[in-house]
Formats: sequence, structure tokens, C-alpha cells
Amino acid sequence: MPQMVQERSAPPATLVIFGASGDLTRRKLLPAVDTLARHGRLPDQFALVGVARTPMSDDQFAQSTLGGLGGRDLAEKRQLAGGIRYVAGGYDDPDTYERLAETLGELDAVRGTSGNRLFYLSTPAGAFEPVINGLAAAGLNRAREGSFSRLVIEKPYGRDLATARELDAVVHHAFDENQVFRIDHYLGKDTVQNVLALRFANSIFQPIWDRSWVDHVQITVAETLGVGTRGGFYEHAGAMRDIVQNHVLQVLALALMEPPASFEAEGLRNEKVKLLQAIRLPGDRDLADAAVRGQYTRGGTREELMAGYREEAGVDPLSRTETYAAMRLTVDNWRWAGVPFYVRTGKRLPARLTEVALQFQRPPHLPIPDDQLTGLDADALILRIQPNEGISLRFGAKVPGHSFRVRTASMEFSYDQTFVEESPEAYERLLLDALIGDASLFIRSDEVQECWRIVDPIIERWEKDDSPIPTYEAASWGPADADRLIGRDGRRWRNTS
Repeated sequence: MPQMVQERSAPPATLVIFGASGDLTRRKLLPAVDTLARHGRLPDQFALVGVARTPMSDDQFAQSTLGGLGGRDLAEKRQLAGGIRYVAGGYDDPDTYERLAETLGELDAVRGTSGNRLFYLSTPAGAFEPVINGLAAAGLNRAREGSFSRLVIEKPYGRDLATARELDAVVHHAFDENQVFRIDHYLGKDTVQNVLALRFANSIFQPIWDRSWVDHVQITVAETLGVGTRGGFYEHAGAMRDIVQNHVLQVLALALMEPPASFEAEGLRNEKVKLLQAIRLPGDRDLADAAVRGQYTRGGTREELMAGYREEAGVDPLSRTETYAAMRLTVDNWRWAGVPFYVRTGKRLPARLTEVALQFQRPPHLPIPDDQLTGLDADALILRIQPNEGISLRFGAKVPGHSFRVRTASMEFSYDQTFVEESPEAYERLLLDALIGDASLFIRSDEVQECWRIVDPIIERWEKDDSPIPTYEAASWGPADADRLIGRDGRRWRNTS
């Protein structure tokens, strides 16, 4: 009989959320805790502590936490409420951490949380250092024997390589690397993890997953929305820092890395780091041809006219921040030598999608006459991460009829149609992993530094360039420079609408 997969559940522990009154906590973290509890992933010996500057009592925080759980059993609500606490105070105030330590000790005694603590930094990046130093000063960074103390850090992890290293120095002064869980919610998506399943659970793809068969690879992260209420944040980030440095390069590493010796955390992360280390950028002279940027202007239709980036709330009317970024990368290793990799991301594009597309080499000799080929594209394997999650395999097929005509066809795999199981939300999966201590889907220190190494020269060049930033109309596929970037190699972007 096949061995049953053991259901994963968290050990006794206290989850401490810094920034408990913030938007991320309300939208993502608290719903994730609720779902884990409803599905039996959290034990009775689980507690939740919120820490923030906003004055609030334990009961008020519990009410705000449980208020949206209308369909829950009353006994379940009471069980959860019994383990909810709140500590109000400044992140740079030692008294905050003294009261937090007292609260954690009380929960160990009355809730049975066994001294296990997961500290989640859901705060602006400027609060990371005082929170980490406060935890260390109160002795909360070290757990007693047989227990754990872990730290989850949201992005952005620095603004560049230098500040990422400075933050690492602060983190490692208080916590060992094996206690640190740097989170990128993209890695919590089932469809991102399916890249690993496709590659390493199937033998048929391995022989063609290299330079001999693959002509080029495109990775696209496209959004239809603008910056909305995040204009102030986006002015200091831009597309390269906000998306490429983390989401895009993480997906690229999973798609291109060598097979790991095992699916243990360090085995996976070692191979990702090796791949990132192999990425080469051209010298300064050629850097302009390897990366382009753009900023959306007013566009759309008469019925739905969308504002330009400089018209958004919180944005400088003379802003030079990029809302679109595209790069041509090369990987200097045996598997991928000579294969170009094109990555792009942008806001206010015509479609919302995240995908990895491997386009294969065309046949070395095509004996079929041209007049019998009807729009025959090169073979391709497309991994759709969102939306319409699934996989497409594009190939040539004979058109039904008396004549021999060939055109492109596709085989489709859809998550929704194939599986009845519901995919967990990304934060739900990652919170459970952090509580269990599984770091497979979290980012190691050297991964962060390699990602900054790749994007830093481009960001620095753009910041020094005082020429007008290229623009593109909202609801278009980006600036003309992006088409020229890929067109110089005789290729074109996969624009789906």
C-alpha cells in the first residue's frame, strides 16, 4: 500500500505580530491564522500576541481578530480568544519588550505554549532594527533548551546590496541564520511550487530542459492595476526593487536551477544560490541594452480612462520612478550557456498574469512546404502561475481535412479542473512552515545578496541618468524600448491580449 502523507500541523507556540494594527496583518496574517485554526493545523496550545503603537486592550484586539469569523463555532471562538493578547508600545521603548516578555511567560504557563515563539515583523522596514534590538535586549531572541525563537521578516530587505548587508549585520547580531525566515509570499503559491513538481517529479522534461532544446525563456509579472494608495511607498521602490529583485528572480531561480540532491531546505536553497551566482550582466557600456524601464501615462478607453502614474496620490508630479522594468539576462553555466532570459514586470498593463514561458528551438529541417503551414509557432511550455493557474504545451498539429496543413495547437492542464483540493493562501502556507521550522520556501541571506547584486548596477545607472524616462500608455504592453530589447535578438514578447 502507498504510504499515507502525514498532515502537517504546528507545534505549541506563540505567534507575535509586530505591526498588529497594520494593513498586512488585517488582510493577510489574521485570516491565515484563522484558516489554519479552522483546518486543525494549530494546536489548542497556540497563542497570538499583537504588538503595535496603537493603544488597544486584549479584549479589543481579540474582538478585532475574531470579529470576521461569523461562521465559526462559539466554542472555537472562545478557545482562540483565550490565547489572544495585545501589547501596546513603541518599537524603540525597552518597556514594550519587558511587558512582551511577561505576556509570553504568562502564556507559557496558562496556555502551554512551551516557550516556542515566532516573531513576525509586519512593520515598515524602518522598524526592523529597533524591533530586533529590542527583542535581543529583552533576551527574547534566545529560546530555552528544547524550544525555539524564530524571526520572520517581510520585504523590502534593504534598498540595495549595501543596506541589505547592514540589515544582515543587525539580524545576525541577535539571531542565528537558522532562526531567520525572510518571506516572499510568491513562494507560498502552489503554482510557484508546481514549477518544482513539474521539473523534478517527471522524467520527460529533464532531457529538454537545457540549451540544446530551449531557444529562450520569458518570465512575465504583469498587473492591470496602478499604484493605488501605495504611491508614497512606490516612489521609494519602483518596479525593479518591488518586483524584480524578489518575486521575478525567485521564480527564475526555481525554473532554471539544477536538481537538488534532496528537497530539504538547504538542498533547495543551495541550488537557487548557485543559479543566481551564475547570472551575468554586461559591462557598463552595454548595460543600457540589457535593461529598460518605463512609466505609465494616462490611457485606456473613453469609457475607462486611467490616470497616469504622476497623477496618482502620493506621487511626485515630476517623478522618475519606473513602473515597468524589463531585462535580458544570461546564465553562465553548462546547462544554460548562450540562452537568453527575458524578464519583465509592469503596472497598468492589459492583462494580469504571471507566467514562465520556455520557447523551444525550431526543427533543424522542416520538410513541410510553407503554404501548408498556417501560423505555426515554435513549440513552447508555458507555466501559468496566476491567474487561470496551470500549464500549456504548445506544438504543431495537423488540421482536420483532406489537405495536409499544420498549425499550432495546445494541450492544457488547469488546476481548477484537475484538483478538487483547495489551494491554501500563500501566507497560510508560509506561516505554517515557519511555525514548523521548514525554511524551504524562505530566502537565505546569500540569496538576498545575490539578487541585489544583479539589480543594483541597473538601478544605479537609472538613478544617474537624467534623460526623460520612457513612457507607455496605461493598458498597453509597455514602452517601445522593451520591444526593441527583445527584438534585437529576433524575438518578441508573448503578449496575450
